[in-house]
Formats: sequence, C-alpha cells, structure tokens
Amino acid sequence: MLQGLPAVSLVAVPGRRRATLELAGEIERRGFAAIFAPSLFANMSLCEALCHVTKHIPFASSIAPIYARTVGDFAQSAAFMHEVSGGRFRLGIGVSHAPTRARMGAVAGKPIGDVARFVVELKAHEGIGELPPILLAGLRQRMVALAGEIGNGVVFANGARSHMPASLRAIAASRRADPDFLIANMIPTCISEDIEAAKATNRKTLSRYALLANYRNYWKEAGYVEEMQAIEAAIAARRLEDVASYLSDAWLADCTLFGPPQRVREGLEAWRAAGIAMPIVVPSSVAGNQMRAFEELFSAFA
Repeated sequence: MLQGLPAVSLVAVPGRRRATLELAGEIERRGFAAIFAPSLFANMSLCEALCHVTKHIPFASSIAPIYARTVGDFAQSAAFMHEVSGGRFRLGIGVSHAPTRARMGAVAGKPIGDVARFVVELKAHEGIGELPPILLAGLRQRMVALAGEIGNGVVFANGARSHMPASLRAIAASRRADPDFLIANMIPTCISEDIEAAKATNRKTLSRYALLANYRNYWKEAGYVEEMQAIEAAIAARRLEDVASYLSDAWLADCTLFGPPQRVREGLEAWRAAGIAMPIVVPSSVAGNQMRAFEELFSAFA
C-alpha cells in the first residue's frame, strides 16, 4: 500500500527566488511531507522565507555547513525561525564536503569532533528562546551513531538503499523507534517514461559526488568497490568525463529513483521499508530545470 507523499528538496536558484517561494506554497498546498533546503544559494535565507510564505508544512536546512557562520549566529537564527514558524523548522547541520570547506576558507578538524562541539556550543546559548530540533547529516556509521546520541534525527544524502539497514544499526533500536527521531534520505529522482534518459540524468547529477572521497568510501562500504575503484582510476588519469560511465545500473537503482511515475512511487515504498521514514525527493528533469522537474513531480503524485 502506498503511503503519504514524500518530502522534497528545494533550491532557491538566483533569478528564480520569488518563483521558488511561490513553488513552496504549491508544495504545501499539494500536501507534500516537508521541504528540505540543501546547502546551495543561501539555504538558511530560504528557510527564513519559508517561515512566512508557508503555514503548516515542516521545513529544514539540509544541510547548513557548520563552518559557514559562528555558532552564536546559527543559534540566534535557528531560535528565531523555530519561534516564528510555530515549531516547523528543523536545523540540519553537517561538515559539508572538502571543496565546499575550501571555498569557505574553513579550518576543519575531525568531522565527529567538530559536529559534537558545535552542538554543545549551540545548546549552551541562553536567552534566545527555544532551539529547533537538530538533524545531523550522516553517511558513514560513526556520524550516524553520533546523530543517534546527540541529535533529533539523521539525514542521509545519496544513500544506498540496500545498505541502509546496516547503517541504521549504528543507532540504538529505541532511538530508531522514537517517532520524534527523524530518519531521512535525499534521493536523486528523475521522472520520465524514457528510462534510459532518466538514468543518464541521474548519472550526470551523481557524477560530481563520485568525485568526492567521502562518498566513494561510503559506496565501497555499501558494496560498490569495483565501481568506485574504476572511478578513482579515471580521476587519477584525469579522465573525468568517464566518471559517469562507471556508475553501474545496479548502483543507480540502489541510490536513486528514475523512470515512470509508478516505478518512482514503488521505489519510495522500498526506501520506507529499508528504514527511511521520510524519503526526500531531489527532483531533476530530462527536459528542463528544477521548475520543470517539479511539474513532473506534481503530475506523478496528483
């Protein structure tokens, strides 16, 4: 039996920010579970705007890099949004990726220690009002375990469905069963009757993640050693144009959703069965930009 609508990922692309806020209203009207704002184009600003242009849909940063602001600024902003939204905002945080940290000029330590210290310091701020629930970006088991210990939820991105039960065992069973502990995953999704074109779109989307060592290490852990080693050889040989070709069909079906609406809807149920209480559709389109992808998404779930 199909369950409720999934959550969605939403980006406020420059030049389309007003249209994005209008789109958020439509997402809410159609009954999607939540809006998650990834760390592109001022996602904290998008979340603040969502406080005002939506009325009842939950929303979250997914994620805000902890090095992008001072802890005090994060605390003030998060408490503000928690209050103004009526408790609908969740603060999703993480260390982001090495290239992003380099662009920010961030001096990062060990991810586990940095995130743990950030949460302690965030919660230490007084006189600012109540803080929202805190979600941790998780991928490999130590960070997933930390989310279970100090967070109110964990958000994966590009996780492997077959590996999810193993990943979630890092969280205590009582915590996993707690309805107030959110377990989510951002899933690249392309809805199209042309399955091969949809696969090609997802391969293009995921190729940039395959360039990142932390993702390759995770996917090796999930069983895709041959694919990741081939990609590493291509990177070493500066054959970056070949990276997408090594993302196998099996890997693609395990980490993304693609194809006709019914196939995508069934895929979401498989994700839920694997332990992801809130699947987050990250929409792409064979034929256009994010706006076109949402048109296809709306049609698939009408």
